[in-house]
Amino acid sequence: MFYLGVDVGSVSTDIVLIDENMNVIEKMYLKTKGKPIKVIQEGLKKLNEKYDKKQIKSSGVTGSGRHIAATIIGADVIKNEITAHAVAALNLDKEVKTIIEIGGQDSKIITLNNGVITDFAMNTVCAAGTGSFLDRQAERLDIPIEKFGEYALKANTSIRIAGRCAVFAESDMIHKQQLGYSEADIIRGLCEALVRNYLNNVAKGKEIKPKVFFQGGVAANIGMKDAFERELGFKIYVPEHYNMMGAIGVAILAKRAFEKTGESKFKGLSLAESTFISSSFDCYDCPNNCEIVKITEDNKEIGCFGDRCGKWSGRINEKVL
Repeated sequence: MFYLGVDVGSVSTDIVLIDENMNVIEKMYLKTKGKPIKVIQEGLKKLNEKYDKKQIKSSGVTGSGRHIAATIIGADVIKNEITAHAVAALNLDKEVKTIIEIGGQDSKIITLNNGVITDFAMNTVCAAGTGSFLDRQAERLDIPIEKFGEYALKANTSIRIAGRCAVFAESDMIHKQQLGYSEADIIRGLCEALVRNYLNNVAKGKEIKPKVFFQGGVAANIGMKDAFERELGFKIYVPEHYNMMGAIGVAILAKRAFEKTGESKFKGLSLAESTFISSSFDCYDCPNNCEIVKITEDNKEIGCFGDRCGKWSGRINEKVL
């Protein structure tokens, strides 16, 4: 029997299946491209070619698009990214004290004590240091992003680059190029700048204790891992499925939920054939003036979210239940 986890982010949508022993048996990394519904359907279609609905006992969703994903697939668990990443990390190693997570558009830090989340923080508006920023710099330097970290390890010297702001970092890199520094030296300087930016902003006021897990797509960059280790003074660990930890964590939570209730709302893998439409309207029934998002499947209203009071989302949930 399997359990489905879906992590819908602004850059990527990650889909995993885990088995009874919480081993990852399937994983998919799909570009969201502003079309989460279409991407979720694409992922489920691929799973439908290999698995039967009866094999999947429950499902969970996380990420910025978790509410829309939950409505579409009939999720049993809806959790934020902080909880999902922590659950996945602790499943691998109960000794984890800190999680550094850097994804495509955001970054976060999670601190734990005896398997319990004690604090967390996320980046603010600026995307300096995230995956999308590194992708842009790799493209500008005409270097494959997969090789970015290798260049950093080949550097002969450390040069200081302003990393607090994405715009300033890019300008400073151009200036260093004009001064004749090598691409390797510039990339190492950039990695160090982004680590400083993370520690001084996202992790400000947080005590980073080992054991540290480095998660999210940027963990693939060995230059960033090396820069973190040199700055912190101790080893950090990159788990095998570093870029799928959110989806894995929520799949584990879905498994736990099913073990408690023996029931599931999962709608199956054939959803790829349905037609979903997302629309919105404003509710003026109270001073909150919430923007309500409505989802229809084959012209049938299946879910609403965005309300603070639960008036609209509760109405649909009652129908589903």
